[in-house]
Amino acid sequence: MPNKIKEILIASESKVKLFNIQEAKVEKGKGIVGDRYYLEKGSFSKLLKEKDDFHITFIEQEEIDAFNKKTNLNYSNDLFRRNIVTQGIKLNDLVGKRFKINDIEFLGMRLCEPCKFLSLELGEEFLNQMIHKAGLRARILSSGNFSVGESIEIL
Repeated sequence: MPNKIKEILIASESKVKLFNIQEAKVEKGKGIVGDRYYLEKGSFSKLLKEKDDFHITFIEQEEIDAFNKKTNLNYSNDLFRRNIVTQGIKLNDLVGKRFKINDIEFLGMRLCEPCKFLSLELGEEFLNQMIHKAGLRARILSSGNFSVGESIEIL
């Protein structure tokens, strides 16, 4: 099965529910237009600004499904608070690698580990079960648009 973008999720500020969009417009070095980190209103905007890896986050649908199955919970994708839900690609393998969606280039920076904020929201199971499985932080290296259903190409 080829990999694909399953969902694109954004929120205009921290601690509000993420919502689905069908197409993302991304700006080099900044983020998804309209998202909380693009607008510098995310929970960790000030902290992450120095790290330069706050532009966009990814998570695997397979890891969300495994978490829900293992914990007998039924958390929706938006509760994991990542921007892009993927299917069919191992995101941990993209740390330190360049990849693209359409003509937009990204650099996988580091794993997006579970944080205390999410463990308080989703429960201790989230923190314990999602270590090294909670996604990828990436830098946006070029601007453009991409849509749900498109694939990721490793460069």
